[in-house]
Amino acid sequence: MSAALLRSRPDPHALKRIALLSRRYQSSKSPASAGLAASRTRLPHRTATAQCLASRAFFNPQYTVRHNSTIPEASEPPRRSSFRNAIFKSFAYCGGFIVMSGAAVVAFFIYDASTYREHSSAEDIPVSELALNPRRGGPKNLPIAEVLLGDSDSEAKLEQKDKPRLVILGTGWGSIALLKHLNPGDYHVTVVSPTNYFLFTPMLPSATVGTLGLRSLVEPVRRIVQRVHGHFLKGEAQDVDFSEKLVEVSQLDANGKEQRFYLPYDKLVIGVGCVTNPHGVKGLDNCHFLKSIDDARKIKNKVLENMELACLPTTSDDERKRLLSFVVCGGGPTGVEFAAELFDLLNEDLLYSFPKILRNEISVHIIQSRSHILNTYDEALSRYAESRFARDHVDVLTNARVAEVRDDRVLFTQEEDGKRILKEIPMGFCLWSTGVARADLCKRLSDKLESQNNKHALETDSHLRLIGAPLGDVYAIGDCSTVQNNLAGNIMSFLRTIAWEKGKDPEKLHLTFREWREVATRIRKRFPQASNHLRRLDKLFEQYDKDQSGTLEFGELSELLHQIDTKLTSLPATAQRANQQGEYLGRKLTKIAAALPGMQANQIDYGDLDEACYKAFKYKHLGSLAYISNAAIFDFGGLNFSGGVLAMYLWRSVYFAESVSFRTRCMLAMDWAKRSLFGRDLMSF
Repeated sequence: MSAALLRSRPDPHALKRIALLSRRYQSSKSPASAGLAASRTRLPHRTATAQCLASRAFFNPQYTVRHNSTIPEASEPPRRSSFRNAIFKSFAYCGGFIVMSGAAVVAFFIYDASTYREHSSAEDIPVSELALNPRRGGPKNLPIAEVLLGDSDSEAKLEQKDKPRLVILGTGWGSIALLKHLNPGDYHVTVVSPTNYFLFTPMLPSATVGTLGLRSLVEPVRRIVQRVHGHFLKGEAQDVDFSEKLVEVSQLDANGKEQRFYLPYDKLVIGVGCVTNPHGVKGLDNCHFLKSIDDARKIKNKVLENMELACLPTTSDDERKRLLSFVVCGGGPTGVEFAAELFDLLNEDLLYSFPKILRNEISVHIIQSRSHILNTYDEALSRYAESRFARDHVDVLTNARVAEVRDDRVLFTQEEDGKRILKEIPMGFCLWSTGVARADLCKRLSDKLESQNNKHALETDSHLRLIGAPLGDVYAIGDCSTVQNNLAGNIMSFLRTIAWEKGKDPEKLHLTFREWREVATRIRKRFPQASNHLRRLDKLFEQYDKDQSGTLEFGELSELLHQIDTKLTSLPATAQRANQQGEYLGRKLTKIAAALPGMQANQIDYGDLDEACYKAFKYKHLGSLAYISNAAIFDFGGLNFSGGVLAMYLWRSVYFAESVSFRTRCMLAMDWAKRSLFGRDLMSF
């Protein structure tokens, strides 16, 4: 390195600093020992560069400096290696996680300590005399619960005392969805049910074999009712007096004696569900059902009891095979999912907890009256389920009907070569899951109302109002009801009204295409279930205008509507449908409560409030799911999917999201984790 300077005078202190920098640079460019020795020998010598930098002329802008460098500049200090950075970050993250976890634990204990109360918070609460000693009345002169014990518990409840009385019968999917979508403060809400919890029914089969705990599937109704500041009465609705707007409720007292009382209402919602359909088969006392949490507990205890008995040395070979023969009557979602859960229990937990010989002697049978199991699903999915069961050695008997169920065997007939042959299967356990039937309350109400002609469920109109009930203030939702499909009969009266509006004779009514389009719009609004069949109005008009007159006559309209009526099907008795009806009714009742003062001021008839305030109910099918032995199938109406473990996780995620509360979601996640870590719960009590 060389430099030319103009009038420079070296600075001793600057020279020392430059020399020190030069030694460090030379040590980094040569081996440590050699560089260190060389730098020590060159300490007294000042290079030209050092003299240049140390001179005052170098830092004086009045002078010019020509600098020619032949030695590269000093490189940057070496950076810390990526491995050391990764180690440092790992320790930092671990430390942060430990600190955050510790803070969360401390926060939890602080919160937990705040939930305990050392002193009693009881205080004097004013209670109405009518709540303690209700007056008697009604057709049977029973006590009338006009005022409830909890009406004075809070300011919110005091404000609701004079609100319209909304009575909800049942705590199923429809009732809970209604409560979650009802605006608090609009109604004086009372829920009546023999069970004080909501049951997540789609996951019941998992509880029968210990995959899920029973508490993970239930949520206290009183906690849900708190949202609308409502009341809960544990009892069973026996009858309804429509003229006096009274619900007859019964319950057993502390001595086991039945007590009955009346509960008044302004609006009544019937959501009592349904019962198992016996189909006239003898011996159903020897079967188990799967409708309630008690049923799941009994099934689990029976399955484990049979396995324990099969392990005893006093049990014969034939008796052991009978005890380990499990029969499912019904190839619907409930029966198929129970059979799948049972197989998983036998295949995954039995080998580690029971003698292995039991696995070879266990048999699972499904008796299905149709040609395929899961016959309401897409055919490809049904065949996938059958192939999955065939691989797992689950015996699927199709085109078979149960004739009788005895205490040790199931008698059934099966079609072979065009003939019905009587067969039997030894059984130690039998599950009956073959359809639903009306509850006792629904039978009594149907007998009261002449307009009720359906022998399977209560009929409602498109606004979910009970047909035949006076004033239109009674609704029915869920499995206990069905929307009336007599579209043609309703439409004909609808068309007669249109004809009279135009001043024409209904029999001589002629509709142009424009008028037909207006009529179709009104039909869609009033009967949403017919919307899918009124999409191509031009093709329908052309198809049924048989005389090519350019108009639709009354007879042609009648034929068109009857054809649409035959294509309509009943809504499925599923939790999905009940949930949609509950959401719909909750929103509509909120609208009615907001619009009622103005409607009354304009003297609009009370029965027209539903149609004036809200659109008719339209069911939207979101798809069907089913669990099949560590696999799952999905039927989304045209988009079908089936698979193994990944599909099972998707199935779990759907039901996890649909769970009613954060508490149940946490418990579901913990139960699934416990199953994978410790196995299923094999205790019976």
